Amino acid sequence: MIKILLYDDNRERRESLEELFTCATGFSFLGAFPDCSRLKSQIREYSPDIILMDIRMPGVNGIQATQLVKQISPSTKIIIQTVYDDDENIFNSLKAGAEGYILKSTPADKVIQCIEEVHGGGAVITPSIALRVTRYFNTQPLAVSVENGLTSRETEVLQLMTQGLSYKMVAAKLGITYNTVNAHVKKIYEKLSVNSLGEAVSVALRNKIV
Repeated sequence: MIKILLYDDNRERRESLEELFTCATGFSFLGAFPDCSRLKSQIREYSPDIILMDIRMPGVNGIQATQLVKQISPSTKIIIQTVYDDDENIFNSLKAGAEGYILKSTPADKVIQCIEEVHGGGAVITPSIALRVTRYFNTQPLAVSVENGLTSRETEVLQLMTQGLSYKMVAAKLGITYNTVNAHVKKIYEKLSVNSLGEAVSVALRNKIV
């Protein structure tokens, strides 16, 4: 069972997602909260596998909360939910260390797929957000070039992921296995000195690696 915790200040969305996960097979819905005021104690109490995290909430926002979760429980995986109305928020969420980035308009079946992929060790960034991130970095000053040492295959994998392709989609596109993609991603993280897909995307785009 995948244990899910939800933070979102929209009551209707909380109720909708609670119904979704209560009815879905293979999920244990632990609770839904409108803010992160009791985040630390809730993480320790519930020990969630996955947190669906809204960005805009009163008090502690989703980006700050993501950083806190990673300090308290590094194994807990976080999927940011956003309407991407603010490029700076998207960029900061990428740096915070979340494993997934989805739009609130994402269909229910796709939300389930994203959670399963992240729980299985993958990472998810939707094409719409990937495009938004690319446009954001194209407006920023060019960073000093880094010596990344990526192989041509690793660069190819990273390029596809910056376009919003999931691990499964990358595997199908390149004709390799899911586990091989996962192995490439681990090497990419190591060579770029990052710990998440968001960080890898930001480094890749800032330094024109892809």
